[in-house]
Amino acid sequence: MGKTAVIIGNGAFPRKEYPRYIIRTADVIVCCDGAFDRYMKVSGKIFGSTRLPDTVIGDLDSISPKKRKEYADIIVHDSDQETNDQTKAFYHILRHYPEVTDIHIIGGTGARADHTIGNISLMMEYARSGELEERGISLDMISDYETIFPVTDSTEISCGEGRRISVLTPDNSLRIHSEGLVWPVDNVVFDNWWKATLNRADRDTVKLTFSHKSVALIVLD
Repeated sequence: MGKTAVIIGNGAFPRKEYPRYIIRTADVIVCCDGAFDRYMKVSGKIFGSTRLPDTVIGDLDSISPKKRKEYADIIVHDSDQETNDQTKAFYHILRHYPEVTDIHIIGGTGARADHTIGNISLMMEYARSGELEERGISLDMISDYETIFPVTDSTEISCGEGRRISVLTPDNSLRIHSEGLVWPVDNVVFDNWWKATLNRADRDTVKLTFSHKSVALIVLD
């Protein structure tokens, strides 16, 4: 049976039970270095006692020398300036935890808008690389307000009738035939991210048929 990994980012830390449950039941926890202090402050409330993350990763500019020494056995210094800490955490999991089949990103949104947009869009980069599909790994980003996940081809989404759903893609050549949406997206030209947002399911399963293999994000409330 596969294992579950959680990446803790430095965005808004969840207050609701569902994302905290995802953290509580994770087999592997990888903290971006900027989120480490906040995670440590709330971990006792989530687990009943403090649970250290399995790894803290980043350029370590947010961790004091004292803490670097104290937690040296779980800290990974990655100074690559071409990737952000979320990406470093993601690929650390792929490299070091081959048994992981589900990766959840928590704390990826809710702080600065540019960080939020960047973190969300990076999920499409991860999916585009093909590693998730090759290894059968599911990926999503969870907050108090939404669940976001990438898709790379036609898909069926069991979301429940009445649920809010948005589709985002940077591919303006992609056309999507939809079944199960209140407002069909068949004629949408995806030349901006807002084009297929704020929709709603009118049946339990939404079917999206892509004109060609591409990448998109699905946002569910």
